[in-house]
Amino acid sequence: MNKELRNFLHAIRQSAQDLAPIVLVIGFFQLVVLQQPIPNMGEIFVGTLLVVLGLTLFVRGLEMGLFPIGESMAYDFSRKGSLFWLLTFGFLLGFGTTVAEPALIAVANEAAEVAANGGIIAGTEEARDGYALGLRLTVAVAVGVAILIGVLRILRGWSIQYLIIGGYLGVVVMTGFAPDSIIGIAYDSGGVTTSTITVPLVTALGVGLASSIRGRSPMIDGFGLIAFASLTPMIFVMAYGMLI
Repeated sequence: MNKELRNFLHAIRQSAQDLAPIVLVIGFFQLVVLQQPIPNMGEIFVGTLLVVLGLTLFVRGLEMGLFPIGESMAYDFSRKGSLFWLLTFGFLLGFGTTVAEPALIAVANEAAEVAANGGIIAGTEEARDGYALGLRLTVAVAVGVAILIGVLRILRGWSIQYLIIGGYLGVVVMTGFAPDSIIGIAYDSGGVTTSTITVPLVTALGVGLASSIRGRSPMIDGFGLIAFASLTPMIFVMAYGMLI
């Protein structure tokens, strides 16, 4: 058995172990608490196997592709020495990955549907599409700004604690002025941005940038970009709700 196959089988075993607690919890409550048989047992078993395989391939793909390219580009930009292009890359990376986030697309479409049913926007398909698109673009711009600020933090050596505390104080203040109908969506938007596409690339950017700058620690300075990416959408979406 060659090394690649052994590594792949080890990754599958690791994915199965990671999913085991979820399976055990669902099985316990279904069989012991609810005392109901598990429906469609064959389909659920096949689906679980597909989830394990998909998770394994996803993690392996991150290790082989996204993490290396993110770290490599961060290192190349730092060597180039152009602050403008580095900040532009950070903003566009945050914007592009967020706009493509499946979780954000789903939440934006659901929010548009609920807003139409509640009479907040017109019930036409055009109004729903416009609302969902506006929400997605707002969140994407917010994440782009967050990554830009995070890159500046790494370059300047700013303390992350003060930036995060200040940001959440801004969230608290904005909550007092934003419409009630947008607050919950704003808070959820902060969570769905940090998902399958955004997290690996943004993390790789931060670690690669901190590793390539003298005096910066990947452990201390390289992480924290995801926190900004979760924070700024709440502020931007509440501002979006106030404007529309």
